[in-house]
Amino acid sequence: MTRTLRNALLGAAFGLALTAGSAGAATIKVGVVAPFSGPFALVGKTFKEAIEVYQAEHGKTVGNDTVEFVYKDLDQANPAQSKALSQELIVKEKVGYLAGYFFTPDALAVAPLIDEANIPCVIFNAATSAITEKSPRYVRTSFTLWQNTVPLAEYMAKQGIKKVVTAVSDYGPGIDGETAFKATFEKNGGTVVDTIRMPLKSNDFAPFMQRIKDAGAEAIYAFLPAGPTTLAFAKSFSDNGLKAAGIKFFGPGDITQEPDLPALGDAALGITTTFNYSRVHDSAMNKAFLAKHKEMFGSTDTVTFTSVGAYDGAHVIYQMIKNTGGKSDGAKAVESVKGMSWESPRGPLTIDPNSRHVTQTIYLRTVEPVDGKLENVEKAAFANQPDYGYKVGK
Repeated sequence: MTRTLRNALLGAAFGLALTAGSAGAATIKVGVVAPFSGPFALVGKTFKEAIEVYQAEHGKTVGNDTVEFVYKDLDQANPAQSKALSQELIVKEKVGYLAGYFFTPDALAVAPLIDEANIPCVIFNAATSAITEKSPRYVRTSFTLWQNTVPLAEYMAKQGIKKVVTAVSDYGPGIDGETAFKATFEKNGGTVVDTIRMPLKSNDFAPFMQRIKDAGAEAIYAFLPAGPTTLAFAKSFSDNGLKAAGIKFFGPGDITQEPDLPALGDAALGITTTFNYSRVHDSAMNKAFLAKHKEMFGSTDTVTFTSVGAYDGAHVIYQMIKNTGGKSDGAKAVESVKGMSWESPRGPLTIDPNSRHVTQTIYLRTVEPVDGKLENVEKAAFANQPDYGYKVGK
């Protein structure tokens, strides 16, 4: 980092300390970096809607301070652009917090910035376990691939499945998922007969489907980032005859995010996933969250796992502001929420003091029709799941 940039960041942080920490009321800005256009625009939409629901429920002030969210569009994975947008938020917008980040490379790119400026970064999605190891100022309110995959691999082994192919996108979360599945499944007596890594921008999955057929597997474990790629992969699985051949489809819940289910149609039926949220989760808080969302936006069709990642992220940011009295000190803000527990629309959450990632319930779900819609229907719950990938091998 250049001296000029370092001075700018430190100057921005000093300016924040003067405004947000003053005796009178101040405006505390939160910068959110996410895709608001392009193929992953739904993610930014769900982040923004969930934040607006949270503020409608809890107000826009913490103590005497007003909380304002500032949004920056990052339409696809682009670490250099992520860093530039985050720097702009810190230096020009003088944000006191960063948040959002859909893709792992984009989250990792801001580690030196948040350390230099001493501001927290609350990750709403990016799911590689190692992210929180790169800076003590990261807190994550989403999930990790290890957290979702370990209970799924154990479940599959208990169902008597012996041979599985893993098929994952070739970047951090995919490799985490592959590693977690193979280690857990083989420990429980199963065999991974082939491991397939697919380029992140893949759109033709027919060659991979043929490879899965040729492997003689009973099932696949698949992970791709939620969006157009997962939709295309799941349709290709059905269109290329793997479903008809009796090969079972398992994976983390990105594969069957709720807004994609109408487009998947019958191809989605029977897909079994593990994840931290389903729109039909049966709890009073989830029903209240959905009711408020429908009141504000006319529908709950866009509500998915990224919604609760942002909703709970906003809750953590509010708590940091409360705990620090509105003063700008990233290290103290993060320290103040270690061990924090609360009830979310997805269930009970606790921020692990070491990993700064949420310990949570992971649900086993199968896609089924519910009241004329396809939904991820919860079949079992695995409580108090940590991030099994935190500092693996270290």
